[in-house]
Amino acid sequence: MRREKTNYIIQSVSHALDVLEQFSGEHDELGVTELSKRLKLHKNNVFRLLATLESRSYIEQNKATENYRLGIGCLQLGQTFVAHMGLLQQAHPIIESLAEDASETAFVAVPRKACVVAVDAVEARHPVRMSSRIGEALPLHCTAAGKVQLAFISDADLREALTAGLPKFTDKTITDQQRLQQHLKQIAEAGHAIELGEHIGDVHSVAVPIRDYTRNVVASLAVSGPAYRMTADRLEKDIAPQLIKSGRELSSRLGYKS
Repeated sequence: MRREKTNYIIQSVSHALDVLEQFSGEHDELGVTELSKRLKLHKNNVFRLLATLESRSYIEQNKATENYRLGIGCLQLGQTFVAHMGLLQQAHPIIESLAEDASETAFVAVPRKACVVAVDAVEARHPVRMSSRIGEALPLHCTAAGKVQLAFISDADLREALTAGLPKFTDKTITDQQRLQQHLKQIAEAGHAIELGEHIGDVHSVAVPIRDYTRNVVASLAVSGPAYRMTADRLEKDIAPQLIKSGRELSSRLGYKS
């Protein structure tokens, strides 16, 4: 009988990955004591993990503060991942054109467990614009890029995706599962998702699903910008049609046949 893959997990490797995952936008530098508390590991174990990761350039120490931060090895590994994704080779010229036509920031995002992650973006030329958030995990239930992913998955996968709950980010965030499910049905019928300040109050966005040769949704193509320019009327009448057209082109390039 085949054993579950969880039976083969190496604890020390798991702990090393736990260390890397502690660093985020809010905590870009952490000390041994803080990491020890977060991971519930002895300081000596944390120090040995950090030393190992530092020797391979995945962690580096700030000599001024003696705290630790992610190293260049993480960036190089991420760039290798991105380079190997055929999606990005096909997507970049499309999001360039989309950003130019819409005069707003365009990006492509892929699903990762209970979130979506932007993997490439082209920013608008306006002084006030939505900055690209490449690599940042965005919630599924309150971003256009995330909602368009939820709208096209099976009921079982949707239930699993919502097990973590629906945290509230703004007064417009949908936090009721029944209401969200009804909203997702409307998105599936329309073929695109619109977000009006549900994640960040003064940011609006619109997204469409991207499919590949398997006919599965593999990514989201989105346009995002400040609410005062990205009005609901403009999103629906001007940007959504452009985005739908671009989404069909990208899906076609990935082998999808409608």
